[in-house]
Amino acid sequence: MTTISRSTAWKRPGTKTGWWAVGLGVVFVLMFIINSIEFMAMTTNSWWQQNLLPFYGILMLLCGLSAGIMGLFAVIRKHERSWLVWLTILPGAFVLFLVLGEFLGPAH
Repeated sequence: MTTISRSTAWKRPGTKTGWWAVGLGVVFVLMFIINSIEFMAMTTNSWWQQNLLPFYGILMLLCGLSAGIMGLFAVIRKHERSWLVWLTILPGAFVLFLVLGEFLGPAH
């Protein structure tokens, strides 16, 4: 009788780098949802919105970019094949396109 083994793509990450990439990707998605739902809907202009929200946005983008870089490193160098790690490349690409669009776009 032959046994059917599951593909390595459907397993959980097997390396620490893969787990870090997944964790940072989850943090990015949660911060992005909070930013979209809560902070963008605010109409009042208070001191903390001007002083703290830029740091929140930078931290959010850094989490997404580092998740993508670590996910790419885990896939290429550590031979990670988990679908969760492959999924972390998407936030990295999203942040990279946002930053490149900001620098390469037309000046207003």
